[in-house]
Amino acid sequence: MIRAFLAVVLTVLSLALSPVLAQDMASPDYGRWEQAATQAEQLAGSGETATAQLEAIRADIVEWRRQFDAAQGVNGDRIATLESQIAALGPAPAEGETEAEDIAARRADLQRQLSESLAPRLTAVEAFSRADAIIRQIDTALGARAASQMAQQSPSPLLPGNWILALSETRQLVDGILSNTRQRISERATWPELRPRLPYVLGYLAAAILLLTLGRRWVENLPSRISARTSDYSRAAVTFVVSLLQIALPMAGIFLLVNALTATEIFGPWTRPFLEALPGAGVILFGGAWLARQLFPRQSIAYDTLNMRPEDRQNARWLTDALAAVFAVHYVASQAFLPLSGLVEGSSRLRRIPLDFAEGAASVYNLVLIALAAALLFKLGNILRRLKPADRGSTAYRHRVLAFAGMLTRIVSILAVALTAAGFVNLGNLATWPWLQTLGMLGLLVLLQDFIADVFNLLKRGQEGAREGLAPLLIGFALIVLSVPVFLLIWGVSVNELAEYWVSFRQGVTLGGVRLSPGAVLMFIVVFAIGYSITRGIQGAMRTSVLPKTRLDAGGQNAVVSGIGYVGIVLAAMLAISSAGIDLSSFAIVAGALSVGIGFGLQNIVSNFVSGIILLIERPVSVGDWISAGGQQGIVKRISVRSTQVETFDKQQVIVPNTDLISQPVTNWTRQSKTGRIIIPIGVSYGADTRKVARILTEIIEDQPLVTIDPAPAVLFRGITVDALNFEIRAVISDVGSGLSVTSEVYHQIVERFIREGIGMPFTTRDIWKDGKDLPPADIQGGDPVPPPPVQNPQRELPDDGDR
Repeated sequence: MIRAFLAVVLTVLSLALSPVLAQDMASPDYGRWEQAATQAEQLAGSGETATAQLEAIRADIVEWRRQFDAAQGVNGDRIATLESQIAALGPAPAEGETEAEDIAARRADLQRQLSESLAPRLTAVEAFSRADAIIRQIDTALGARAASQMAQQSPSPLLPGNWILALSETRQLVDGILSNTRQRISERATWPELRPRLPYVLGYLAAAILLLTLGRRWVENLPSRISARTSDYSRAAVTFVVSLLQIALPMAGIFLLVNALTATEIFGPWTRPFLEALPGAGVILFGGAWLARQLFPRQSIAYDTLNMRPEDRQNARWLTDALAAVFAVHYVASQAFLPLSGLVEGSSRLRRIPLDFAEGAASVYNLVLIALAAALLFKLGNILRRLKPADRGSTAYRHRVLAFAGMLTRIVSILAVALTAAGFVNLGNLATWPWLQTLGMLGLLVLLQDFIADVFNLLKRGQEGAREGLAPLLIGFALIVLSVPVFLLIWGVSVNELAEYWVSFRQGVTLGGVRLSPGAVLMFIVVFAIGYSITRGIQGAMRTSVLPKTRLDAGGQNAVVSGIGYVGIVLAAMLAISSAGIDLSSFAIVAGALSVGIGFGLQNIVSNFVSGIILLIERPVSVGDWISAGGQQGIVKRISVRSTQVETFDKQQVIVPNTDLISQPVTNWTRQSKTGRIIIPIGVSYGADTRKVARILTEIIEDQPLVTIDPAPAVLFRGITVDALNFEIRAVISDVGSGLSVTSEVYHQIVERFIREGIGMPFTTRDIWKDGKDLPPADIQGGDPVPPPPVQNPQRELPDDGDR
């Protein structure tokens, strides 16, 4: 973490100080550049220039371009000073107008000095553009040659004569290796020559055999043994790290074996190329075996990386191992004796055997290797295309990607064999081995994403949702972005082409007259992050240390903290924009169009934003208030720039737009104070002493601790209905939020006192009739039926609030 932070700081400082450092650099020699550029343009346009010469010229032009790029920042401070001096003189007079002679003379002198200071920059910009054009011209020529070579047709490997030629070349290869080895042994096998090297040879050889046999078997079983001794939340991450020894330990054995054989000095030009290719083949072989164990394990240690049937997992594992073995053989053959394809020409630095392998024989070898790899790939594609996620969780996308890759694998394998059989060996190689590496990279990305999630699960000690958090997702996405150059290299993009992509990326894009480069974006992010962090720190200090010591209430403190946040974020954004070198005047047209959009489509958002500012300044509603707005009642929990969050008494969160709190009536129950009035209706039955009832109710309400003395509570006789004599208690309590509890307690005491004092409560009597068949018959003239007598035990219900 510290190294990453220092790297970011150094990058920012280098980007910020690059103009200053450029001023101290020596100016490029434009005379030499003119000669080099003219010669490069002539050679790049000639089709007879050798590829190696073009690559050398390109490297020289790239260095020139780097010097011109640095020279574009020369005289930066001087230019900024002159521009500020000219701006201080005011705007230049319009056409037909004049200004004072001394100001006009001063303006002309400053303009002349500015032109002289800008001249080196303009020269560097022009030279940079020319160098960039020459590089693109050379890249186009090299690309055309590579494409022509890739499309070159070799003798068909299906011809019987080429198989006979391949057998003849193979015999020459074996004879050369044997004869050369016998000759080297006879020349260097004497005891005086071998004795000084014998301890090294035997030591290296013993260590290599031990690592490649016992060591490899031990490390293959190590993850399962380690997993049994680790906790559930750390098992996956620990076993993944330990499993990397399955590559490192055998590779150490391969290097020791190569050193042991090399130390004997009995391997000459016919065998040394094979030895030098062994480490690369070992990485392919052991890396493929590790990938097969991790993606398709016999038994999952913590979880299943892919949702597969056990038989499919077993088949995919041995297919991956077999593909790694075939790829390793192809690597050794291509590095040692097979002619290099256009895909990798010029990239090999290994020695090759002193045998000019015939092109027809090479096509036969390539067909055999490609056919083996294609058959294995086709079977693996059948397994991958059947992948389906167990659910729609975070791993569903990997199953879809690998299933699609499996479908393409079937097509690629068939196409590769067809192209090779037709004589297009380079295209067959291009379709086979890069695709195989692509599948390996996809599997590696899946494993790395799981490892990142496992690390977060380890750090959070198995907390629920740790593996599916946002941070692992973002880091996994960053891995995919960083893997793009690797995929490009796999598919034949040269390092020089990647460097050109990086140069174009560094130059950035032009948007609205403003050039956005990675340096400017990084500067903006860093400065804004620093300003945002400082703002949050100030907000925290004000909220916890300063504001609690003032006389501001909670709503006022929240308004101050929110205001500091808005001001700090705006200042941080403006400072970041200025530090990134972005001229806001260039966005004038965009701002004008945006204002029209705001006027039509964003007016509600702007209205809510302005209303939020008004709420924070005027504070008609504050955090902690009990309000009624838009048919909702609750406590204000948070006021943001767009809406206000209200928590109802049912503990539900209601988002109220700020415009509603400004433009519509809002009842604030606790704005000035928490006091409020409650009204309690009571009904008594006929015959009760109304004066006695009023006295009892007065005693009960006055005994409540939250009822205020001034104003005093009142008991009112409100009316007479057919059911009851209606009374009403009106009282002001000190905390209106406790109104329901006070009302409940008052009702409890009323019932107790009325029962003790013999005061009746009103109720409604209802008569219940049986079914229609029991109704008395109607008279003969068809009159209404005679009602039956009432039931002896009628059902009685207490009146509800509407009956009182």
